Amino acid sequence: MPELERDFRKAVVYQVYVKSFCDTNGDGLGDLPGITSKLDYLKHLGIDYLWLTPFYPSPQRDNGYDVSDYCAVDPTYGTMADFEELVAQARKRGIGIMLDMVLCHTSVKHEWFRRALMGEERYRNYYILRDGRGSTGPDDPGEPPTNWQCVFGGSAWEWVPRLGKWYLHLHDRSQPDLDWRNPEVRDELVNVVRFWREKGVSGFRFDVVNLISKPEVFEDVPGSGSACRSLVADGPHVHEFLKELVERSGIDGMMTVGEMASTNLKNCVRYTNPAEHELGQVFNFHHLKVDYKDGNKWALQEPDIAKMRAIFSTWQEGMQMGGGTNALFWCNHDQPRAITRFGGRERVGELGGSWEKVGKTLALCTHLMQGVPYIFQGEEIGTTNAGFTAIDQFRDVETFNNYRTLLSEGKTEAEALTIVNERSRDNGRTPMQWTAEKNAGFTTGKPWIGLPDNYDRVNVEAEIDKPGTLWSFYRELIALRKEHEVISHGTVRFVDAGPAAPKVVAYERGVAGEHLLVLCSFDGAPCRVSCEDSVVDLARSEVLVGNYDDVQADAASDTVTLRPYESVAFIQR
Repeated sequence: MPELERDFRKAVVYQVYVKSFCDTNGDGLGDLPGITSKLDYLKHLGIDYLWLTPFYPSPQRDNGYDVSDYCAVDPTYGTMADFEELVAQARKRGIGIMLDMVLCHTSVKHEWFRRALMGEERYRNYYILRDGRGSTGPDDPGEPPTNWQCVFGGSAWEWVPRLGKWYLHLHDRSQPDLDWRNPEVRDELVNVVRFWREKGVSGFRFDVVNLISKPEVFEDVPGSGSACRSLVADGPHVHEFLKELVERSGIDGMMTVGEMASTNLKNCVRYTNPAEHELGQVFNFHHLKVDYKDGNKWALQEPDIAKMRAIFSTWQEGMQMGGGTNALFWCNHDQPRAITRFGGRERVGELGGSWEKVGKTLALCTHLMQGVPYIFQGEEIGTTNAGFTAIDQFRDVETFNNYRTLLSEGKTEAEALTIVNERSRDNGRTPMQWTAEKNAGFTTGKPWIGLPDNYDRVNVEAEIDKPGTLWSFYRELIALRKEHEVISHGTVRFVDAGPAAPKVVAYERGVAGEHLLVLCSFDGAPCRVSCEDSVVDLARSEVLVGNYDDVQADAASDTVTLRPYESVAFIQR
């Protein structure tokens, strides 16, 4: 049986959104047997770990991130036997299974919350309950305890007459936050992680895990109707709680990654420094907010590449200095498709168009950085945003809430639809595009959500093993990380690309006399890059990988002319 890749910086993780990957029973929903049926595909791509989004029992208010039973399989997705078969078959192929742990909150349908509603004091203490402001007693709600807003819009507090209290929900109102200060809660969650580890799971991704430790004192955020994640993020006991969870559940040294909301570099270094025994890597999202106008996700602007370059530089070099590790990614189940966001709207599905060039530049940019690359299903074939034409084609609670908010702010239906088409999480949740056949080969039934119209050109069958395709480029990058120490373990330093290249991300990697210079243009027009700031000598280097057939490098002037959305890596030995 092949060994799992335990040198995590050589590993590549592939994320599957279970509901949308492969349906084997025709009900329009992906399932666990469907994933098992595609393991040979994933092995051929070259990935090492397979991260599955939640498949636990759930009312699906938040597409499975509202968990009603942490230690079971929702019948929608199969059985526990199906899961055990998936783990065994993946292991035979040298692939480890990673599970998504949603431990910040439960569903309101979880037994713990239901028992709290029945008045059991033990389970009331599992959640964060507060009296209302101005309340005169348990029958008078008063006002919410603070002005905090939840992620999906509206107050972060929900009044429950049966409890005579407000409960905190940083996400949807169907997702009450757990009180991690309660040691019984922590005992329960240790047992959850241990349960799945004993099932043969090889790694874990922890959902919004830096929100588990709430402030000692709950105070209003300045302003009216304010989001509160920045106030809650990286709370006073978060490192203590994580250390305890990791040690007691026996997962120290396994592949682990934490999703960090509104976090900062200092804390992420601490989360991932091996000496701290917390997590292996962290996701931060700062680089994916560079097209948020005035910091507002639901206000559009062109991506600010200079800002993105600065963010990459800060996080790459800062994590290196502190001994931490980044998770490298563009897409996941909570993000619109990066290939659409960063310029890939032209000649979709045709080699040589901006779609293909942007897709390769995105891949090269992060896969050659320091850290652990993550591929989200469909990213390797260039899946685009959905391009829905009506609001009822969406399925996401966040999308509906913010669509209504946009209308209330005076946007027309057409304007609001344009915005949610760019920003909706549903863009990342459309079915995997396997073939050009009906429903892209995802299901024989009716898909739970629609597909982009271009799936007849953008699909696995059209790209797999064909020279020059985006799929083949991803496979090459995965192989290069395993082959070259300078990619997996080299130092990183960002370099100045010069004033004529304002939309170029440039950095170098180095190890034991070997150096790599990476140039990635996010510019739709040609630009001229100065390489004077790099230790790489163009005259003594060669092209390791790039997304054009030739490279316009001038060693005499130490410059490279990059064409629209061109990316290239030079290696000097």
